[in-house]
Amino acid sequence: MYHLLFGNNMIRTAADKKLDLYKPRQPSKSSYYKLIEAHHEELKSVWEERYQPKYGFWRPYVMNVIYRYLDCGDPHFGFARVRCSDCGNEYLLAFSCKRRHFCPSCHQKRVVEFGEHLHNDVLKYVSHRQWVFSIPKRLRPYFMYDRKLLSKLSICAWKVLSEYLKQSVDVEDPVPGCVIAVQTFGEFLNFNPHLHIITTNGCFYGDGEFVNGLSPKTEDLIVPFAMEVFSMLKKESKINNFIIQNMMNWQHSGFNIYCGQAVSPFDNESVERLSQYIVRAPLSQERMTYIPGYSSSDGTAKVIYEGKTTGMKETFTALDWIARLVTHIPNKGEQMVRYYGYYSNKSRGMRDKEGIDNVVLVTSVVDVRRKKFRKNWARLIQNFQHSPSSAPNAIVP
Repeated sequence: MYHLLFGNNMIRTAADKKLDLYKPRQPSKSSYYKLIEAHHEELKSVWEERYQPKYGFWRPYVMNVIYRYLDCGDPHFGFARVRCSDCGNEYLLAFSCKRRHFCPSCHQKRVVEFGEHLHNDVLKYVSHRQWVFSIPKRLRPYFMYDRKLLSKLSICAWKVLSEYLKQSVDVEDPVPGCVIAVQTFGEFLNFNPHLHIITTNGCFYGDGEFVNGLSPKTEDLIVPFAMEVFSMLKKESKINNFIIQNMMNWQHSGFNIYCGQAVSPFDNESVERLSQYIVRAPLSQERMTYIPGYSSSDGTAKVIYEGKTTGMKETFTALDWIARLVTHIPNKGEQMVRYYGYYSNKSRGMRDKEGIDNVVLVTSVVDVRRKKFRKNWARLIQNFQHSPSSAPNAIVP
């Protein structure tokens, strides 16, 4: 068993006690580190003039994240001495910064840990699906300037998804399980708030029984999701009746929903890979090329970044690229992953207290006819349209 002993004067202590010296990652040798180190102070000094109109006010917490990252993995800023009580082996481990969406190493560690947690502690041994909910470009700036709206966007998606999944089964008091992760980045770090979601492919009911639902059709959910988002933004005084009515007259609404194939509970590798994917980092060091100013033909430091899906490359000034990157740093304490329904923290806590959290007694096949489902869902869409909280009521002149 290893024990942690903390210290600050690593070099002298290691020499005196002849410890096995921990070999750090040496992040300072990476192009990404050199980019941040060379330009973070200039970014702050020019933010108000150059980037505030586009990205909003400078957040002081951003600089805290940057400073913590620059110290990450450097034993001179603190370390832990790890000792095994059985064999007596010791080594020194430099402290990490644990900054999300900015430190590639710490975020990747979080991705792996989250995937294991979701697979082992949250998701039950039933089939699941991945969903992706995205919103029009016209609405995205509201979420960048007011990040509190991101949690409300999750609620909008959950309201629609939960009703849809409940209608796809024919049991009493069905409860779907859902995990929603907010992602804010697009192909080239543009601000693109969207939701990556893992849901059960059906619902739980009774004392742990589970029933699979009908195969979903994404077009069924687009209109209700748009209505919920419009309603939420109007309630938050971000948009008005004119904007809602204008957008509802668009030929293509800009709201998009993707649904993947059902993932079998026997496919552990796919379930864990999907769990990791929904919290992936906004950037990839492998797809980033940093060109310092002294190596550039015009003396301006640049970043060439390659898109993940398209393979296309775009060139940015170093400051422009970092400015995009810092918009994806969550505020301190901001939750980017939320659990709903059968997977909510409250539900899991209650089942754990009763000692039944790991019990799923029966899995049944779908037992609702498609015709009945379509009829029920059409009725629910009408409820969305005439609900006091829905957007269409708000656009009545």
